[in-house]
Amino acid sequence: MADVITLGWRERVALPDLGIAGLKAKLDTGARSSALHIDSLETFRRDGATWLRFSVSAGRRRVSTWHSEAPALDRRVVTDTGGRRSERWFIRSTVSLAGQSFLIDISLTDRRHMLFPMLLGRTALIGRFAVDPMLSYTQPRAQRVAPDNP
Repeated sequence: MADVITLGWRERVALPDLGIAGLKAKLDTGARSSALHIDSLETFRRDGATWLRFSVSAGRRRVSTWHSEAPALDRRVVTDTGGRRSERWFIRSTVSLAGQSFLIDISLTDRRHMLFPMLLGRTALIGRFAVDPMLSYTQPRAQRVAPDNP
């Protein structure tokens, strides 16, 4: 465990494959999967594969918006904290946090009523990071990538 970095319960992450940096994320060891807030979602076909086109909003008033595309990984049934089950689209994308970059599976969902547009679940954290709930924003702020419409 000596190589495991201790982070706070909330940190800023980057999703470079999607052109997103400085996104606030809740690190949640109680959640299995990771989730990203999206405002809109459209499926389309490219080279015989299913792709997803979506917009991601962030900021206090969700005024920063990024438009992204990614190949669909699959659809899975996810149970939320209230016990409600829903089927969600998943993508696989690189996340950068604490000087490390690695691939994770991310569900795309409406998180508009949540404080954080990104939730990083335990499958993304295990073996890489420990989470100390007494800490917040332990990492230096990454250089922000401008959204499509600031």
